[in-house]
Amino acid sequence: MMEEVLEFSAHSRAGSYNLPSKPLVTIEAGRRWVPINFPDLWAYRELLYFLVWRDVKVRYKQTVLGAAWAILQPLVTMVIFTYFFGKLARVPTEGVPYPIFFYTGLLLWTYFSNSLTSGAQSLVGNSNLITKVYFPRLIIPAAAVGAGLVDFAIASVLLIGLLIYYNFPVTLGYLMLLPLVALTTLFALGMSVWLSALNVRYRDVRYALPFMIQVWLFVSPIIYPSTLVPEEWRWMILLNPLTGIIEGFRAALFGRGFHWLALGYATAFTLALLVYAGYTFRRMERHFAEFI
Repeated sequence: MMEEVLEFSAHSRAGSYNLPSKPLVTIEAGRRWVPINFPDLWAYRELLYFLVWRDVKVRYKQTVLGAAWAILQPLVTMVIFTYFFGKLARVPTEGVPYPIFFYTGLLLWTYFSNSLTSGAQSLVGNSNLITKVYFPRLIIPAAAVGAGLVDFAIASVLLIGLLIYYNFPVTLGYLMLLPLVALTTLFALGMSVWLSALNVRYRDVRYALPFMIQVWLFVSPIIYPSTLVPEEWRWMILLNPLTGIIEGFRAALFGRGFHWLALGYATAFTLALLVYAGYTFRRMERHFAEFI
């Protein structure tokens, strides 16, 4: 028996058993910038769908009007703007009727602002999921933005009716509508991802966000066209990415020329924001369970 044990030890030292040349788990020092795990996000794509559907159902649960609220919010605001800024203030709209001019801006703005509000609060509102099970946390703010697309689609029905009522023809500019909506979605996603991570660590975000959205409304060309701003100061309003998006949305619907410089800036800003927000989110993600 002793001879067999000695023989086994000798064979082990001689390397007769194939051991892995590299360790199965490598422990490295933490890095400031953590890359986004896209394969992990793709693997949990079904969870994104279910979270979007859950947010949509919860939003209209036990409501009398249901999905009609998606139309009422921009519709009532359009009526108020038409009376005060159209009939009383006589804000120039470049020949476009007041109701449809205001509604086109409010349609994108309502989707963006609602997505930003729900997305910024999404992580704190889903703290029970974050502290119990693992999944890519980026899915939570993405689901909040995705749920807003359902409201946007419902509210777009009224826009189609307004276009028919005011006899706006279908032009090739309509081909730009989908890219512009996608750009708005990406911009809302980048802001939501960034603010949701900050909101976990700094709860001041939920107090500052309503004020920021209110100011953002008036520095965006929703009530007025960007041409109303004096030319020497127009560059300031163009620094707002929503300026290029909203003006491009109106140009596509009304058959006007596109401000390609503003659209290019909005696209570059959105892509840069997505990269920054994604890496910031991943860097702060490891501390979510501590602060939430």
